[in-house]
Amino acid sequence: MITIIDYKSGNLRSISNSFKKIGSKAIITGNPEEIANAKHLVLPGVGAFGTAMENIEPYKGLIYEHIDDGKPFLGICLGLQVLLSSSDEAPRVKGLDIFKGQVEKIPKGRKIPHMGWNQLKQVKNCPILDGLDGESFYFVHSYHAILDDDCNLSGTCDYGIDLTASISRDNVFATQFHPEKSGVPGLKILKNFVNL
Repeated sequence: MITIIDYKSGNLRSISNSFKKIGSKAIITGNPEEIANAKHLVLPGVGAFGTAMENIEPYKGLIYEHIDDGKPFLGICLGLQVLLSSSDEAPRVKGLDIFKGQVEKIPKGRKIPHMGWNQLKQVKNCPILDGLDGESFYFVHSYHAILDDDCNLSGTCDYGIDLTASISRDNVFATQFHPEKSGVPGLKILKNFVNL
């Protein structure tokens, strides 16, 4: 069973339907008991960093416990960004700080938002990216993650500069792109996650 956290900041139905396409049952819930019992936890995200963190507040402890228990966790788009320490989008708001680093606006000189298909360059072994180096995925974002420790960087994409496309450490995975909008390669990401 895949548990998708409903914290009013995500493209939930699309993600749930994508899991169903690969034959995996998924529930969308804001129920703390269901989240606490999750085997695989997904944190999607669309919108602003500050609002997302405000809405995540009731679930922070559950997210930390899930990760500390070694259970698979996947963040998507804004769900990647909130895993970092902070964001320029909401300077006074602390992120979940699971990965040390900050989220910054994509530098001037590039079209913002970064929207559309871009090629993934895998930079380290990562189980959810297995067999997907060089595939194209769908991005929509104006801010990008900058990690303090590059050993947690698993994939980049070229947008005039290397943008963080995916991060991972142990049982925690996150993509800046949207697997649920990325066709067959995106479904493969979700399948790899389910099989962890």
